[in-house]
Formats: sequence, structure tokens, C-alpha cells
Amino acid sequence: MSYTKFAYYYDRLMDNLPYTDWLRFMDTCWERYGKPKTIVDLGCGTGSLAIPLAQNGLQVTGIDLSEDMLAVAQNKSQGIPGGLNIAWVQQDMREWELHEQVDAAVSFCDCLNYITEEDEIVQAFRQTYQGLKSGGLFIFDVHTPFTLISYAATQPFFMNEEDIAYIWTSELEDETCEICHELTLFVREDDGKSSLSKDRSPQESKFLRFEETHVQRGYRLDWLKRQLLDIGFIDVECFGDFRFEPVHAETERAFFVCHKP
Repeated sequence: MSYTKFAYYYDRLMDNLPYTDWLRFMDTCWERYGKPKTIVDLGCGTGSLAIPLAQNGLQVTGIDLSEDMLAVAQNKSQGIPGGLNIAWVQQDMREWELHEQVDAAVSFCDCLNYITEEDEIVQAFRQTYQGLKSGGLFIFDVHTPFTLISYAATQPFFMNEEDIAYIWTSELEDETCEICHELTLFVREDDGKSSLSKDRSPQESKFLRFEETHVQRGYRLDWLKRQLLDIGFIDVECFGDFRFEPVHAETERAFFVCHKP
């Protein structure tokens, strides 16, 4: 499922995401395993990780299924002085393919949880293996089943600000650990009149309503590791919550570091 209208408000609504932690985790990986020159960001979204990677001297390809997310990413990257060695490509991560293999592929912000069929997540792993050079790295994170169960237990989620608001509900299918997120977003209509101007009182503001549905699935970490090894990755390591430490029963976000021989 790809983001549509929500894409244009994503950065505003998700400004608390730990982008600096993801970048720090990658920097530590480069220190341990060597810094790549070419990298693919699978599920790049609005480019909040791809852009700083390019600013750090890497040749970056940002791949996303959502045309709208890529439009936001491209607009952000064009506004950076000096230019960046970055390309935006609309592809499905289950079928992504470039003209040349790359040194590394990353996928963060639980993008792989959006693939809800086991054979399709294996297909995404296989496609990534084929897209990497020998010696390449595949680094990604996933929300654990523990996290999705916690979402279902603590929902609904709300945001209510002067010009934007949302209601976010989640329903979990216990057997498959598949969670359905229903998002209703309200955005103040922009007609050139501020809701606080003399021409309009806050009560007279008009809001546009958007609705989106997103489905994610939580996979057992040992099952994911087995699929990666079966495809051909070696030295598949799994860490918990941005730290190079073993996962445990309450790990919220698991990180995999996989090597192509």
C-alpha cells in the first residue's frame, strides 16, 4: 500500500521519528564493515534518510512505491544548495532493479512490515540479494510482533493542532500478527485566509478530510533470519532498538545486518 495524500503531510506528522538514530546506526555499520560508495534506500519515503546519505558523499538511489512520497522527496532535495548525487525511482521493493549492482541497500522505518505475505517478503530479500555487489551489505529494520501488539493495545492515537488533526485506529489479527491502521486526517483548507486573521474566526475555518488504510505484519525474527540465510546472505546479525545488542522479548524495532558473499 503506498501513501497518497498523507505523503504531503508526512514530515509534519512524523517529525518525531528517530532519523538521527538511523543515521548513527548506519555510521556504526560503515565503521565496522566499510563505507559504501553506492547505496539504495528501499522505501525511501520523503527522503529524510536518503538526502543526508547523499550529503555524506554517497551515490544514492531512493526507491519507493508512492509517487507522492517521491514528489515530496524530490522537492526537498532540489532545495539543497550544491546539488546531490541522488536519483528517485518509483519501484516496488519486491521487484526493484537498477542497471548496476550497488555496494549497500538499506530499508528503515519498518518498510518491510508493509509486505504482508511471506512469499513476497522472501521475494524482496531475493531481489535485494541480486541487486548487491559481492561483499555488499543489506541493512534493514522491522517492527517486532511485540510492537504491533502494543500498538493494538494502546490505540487509538490522536493529534489535534490548530491547522491539522488526525484520528488513528489500529486493529490486530492475532493469528497472523497483521495490523490494520485506519487514518483519518483533517487539514485546514488553504484559501489565503488564516484562521486567526480578522477575516475569519477559528470557528469558521474549513478542514479537508482524508482517509487512508495501511496494513503491516509482524514476522518472527528467527523466521526472517532463516529466509535471509536460505537466499545466500551470510553473517546475518540481528540487533535491538538501535543498539548493537541482542534482541529480547520486548525489543520494539529489530535491525538486521546481512552480508552478500
